[in-house]
Amino acid sequence: MSTSRAQLPPGPRPLPVLGSVLDYAKEPLAFIERCARGYGDVVYVNFLSGPTYVLQHPEHIEHVLVTRHRHYVKDKLQQRILGGRLLGKGLLTNEGDSWLRQRRLMQPAFHRQRLAAYGQVMVGHARRQLASWRDGEVHDVYADMMRLTLGIVIKSLFDLEAEGEAGAVGPALARVMEHFARLQSVVFPDWLPTPENLGYREAVERLNVFVSHLIQRRREAGGDAGDLLSLLLHVQDEEGGRMSDQQIRDEVLTLALAGHETTSITLAFCFHLLARNPEAEAALHRELDSVLGGREPTVEDLPALPFTECVVKESLRLYPPAWSLSREALEEDEVGGWRIPAGAVVVMNPWTVHRDARFFEEPEAFRPQRWAGGLEQRLPRFAWFPFGGGPRLCIGSGFAMMEARLVLATLAQRFRFERVPGDAVELLPSITLRPKHGVKVRLRAR
Repeated sequence: MSTSRAQLPPGPRPLPVLGSVLDYAKEPLAFIERCARGYGDVVYVNFLSGPTYVLQHPEHIEHVLVTRHRHYVKDKLQQRILGGRLLGKGLLTNEGDSWLRQRRLMQPAFHRQRLAAYGQVMVGHARRQLASWRDGEVHDVYADMMRLTLGIVIKSLFDLEAEGEAGAVGPALARVMEHFARLQSVVFPDWLPTPENLGYREAVERLNVFVSHLIQRRREAGGDAGDLLSLLLHVQDEEGGRMSDQQIRDEVLTLALAGHETTSITLAFCFHLLARNPEAEAALHRELDSVLGGREPTVEDLPALPFTECVVKESLRLYPPAWSLSREALEEDEVGGWRIPAGAVVVMNPWTVHRDARFFEEPEAFRPQRWAGGLEQRLPRFAWFPFGGGPRLCIGSGFAMMEARLVLATLAQRFRFERVPGDAVELLPSITLRPKHGVKVRLRAR
């Protein structure tokens, strides 16, 4: 990073040296924590890629994601890594009028009535997970939840079982996600024929072949299988236009990637945090026992399970899967008294904002009860934003929250979770905030 005073933009104060690109690459969470805790709500750094502004205050984040959202787009690094070969013009990477059309076409897939139909799928896959758990066993619940959420997303998207025809999808998705956890995915463009890139490209091609063949079969068969793919095949815009096969392919892979790992991360950290906080776990069990009385939960039960929701929200606060968001300024702007030049990147980090003592008492503590009594409504709008915000709020946020609560209620009814020696979780902040070596807990039957 450059530190010349002449290169600094006009602002309320000069900035100290913050480190280097290598500092960020080595320990990104420590780096952004140092920015947030040591240097205020707007921090200027000059990476090799150009000027970057790290925003810490909810008002500044709202300015970018809501008030001036038309003046900011996904930055070039995100477009290069996620777009192109993998997600193409899916909702996560698309921009402008094309994005807006796709968002409107996709929205019916996530209406409340449509989501409720997937509740039984979620509980059914959680029931299968219970069949593989035994009292006293130590499990990597991150690995367990990856398999469970993969089954849910494949059934919801394609009306298929992960163990059957879609058996190749899981390994291919896992290979793609491993690619993004490696520094090479940032440093080297995916067209370079490195061994890492060749393996990644082969996995993407397997996904392409599977999705393309399935789309072709569904178009030929017609009808509605009740899954998300069926809806995407039949939905129309105001002019009667439908999605092309390429658009459907991009959206299906976007939903599979975004909806698979993020929910598994959330659930794994729920179990990790409950194992470390027996009082909170006991409160969860009291609620589940009182409301469900031993039966499986349904979508209709969710309003009567507020503490279950609190546990999920607190996990998302402490370990947001989407730990960092970034945008590129299309034109000059001003945020918090700072000039943001056109082409600059602004970075907004749920990881640090969610742990800001100005908004959360004892911010490092796991306290699900803090969400009782309408805390979310009392907070500044972007003090808690695990799903982003503004027009680009994650379209699957309702699906994810429903899935996390139903799976948690199903599993926690039957098991307690205990700490095991050496249960510290090493974090791997890549595209998502992954537990590098899994999340180990001991299962105790209730």
